[in-house]
Amino acid sequence: MPKLNISLGQFRIALGDPTRNWTTVEKLAQDASKRGSHLLVLPELWSTGYALDRANALATPLNSGIFTQIAALATQSKLSIVGSVLEKRGQEVTNSATFFTPKGQMLGVYRKIHLFRLMSEDAHLRAGQSPLLLDMPWGKTAFAICYDLRFPELMRRYAVEGAKICIIPAEWPIERVEHWTTLLRARAIENQMYVVACNACGETGGTTFAGHSMVIDPWGKVVGMAGEDPSLLTVEIELERVDEVRQRIPVFEDRRPDLY
Repeated sequence: MPKLNISLGQFRIALGDPTRNWTTVEKLAQDASKRGSHLLVLPELWSTGYALDRANALATPLNSGIFTQIAALATQSKLSIVGSVLEKRGQEVTNSATFFTPKGQMLGVYRKIHLFRLMSEDAHLRAGQSPLLLDMPWGKTAFAICYDLRFPELMRRYAVEGAKICIIPAEWPIERVEHWTTLLRARAIENQMYVVACNACGETGGTTFAGHSMVIDPWGKVVGMAGEDPSLLTVEIELERVDEVRQRIPVFEDRRPDLY
């Protein structure tokens, strides 16, 4: 599958209201399916927003609650679905991005490694302990969540291990939108891979999120970008472009990791 049709579901998250957010996501999945998309990407913590003072009550274990719902929606809409939600792990809660196939199978879960202190994640959540790289029909697929974008070491590790695309759910505030757009392009250019980033938009819990969900190709070209309003951005990408760019400028052959 050299070509991949991706939809990014950018929307305003209703704080601490999984039922309302689920209604929005069902509609986005329905529309993405009608567009012939293979993959639907949703924002970070799309089912609850940053209602972290209620994280324990809102979180559910894998294979139950919201995760069961996503599996059923993926099957019903014949889509792969990625987005992050609150996952309960014993007494702890993590910010977890899951990948569900069109058959409802969960292929992997990425738990946010870098917790964002400015939104008190460190006070309520447990940091993830490992990256996630999945072998997909279209190529190796990496995962990160929002604040992880500021850590180029993670993205470089993925690229060195052969990632052709990195998927990033986010809730990135409007006041730092320039950081968002610049860092997304930088990660794509320096690692010569596609970056697919879905952000929330509008005001949630006193914070206005930036929107500007984007897909950037390995050359740094913006394939598609949403504005600041709710939207379903759909683009088609060709994963062979990754190999073309990596041959054009052989960055990975010229690295000197022995020196840095």
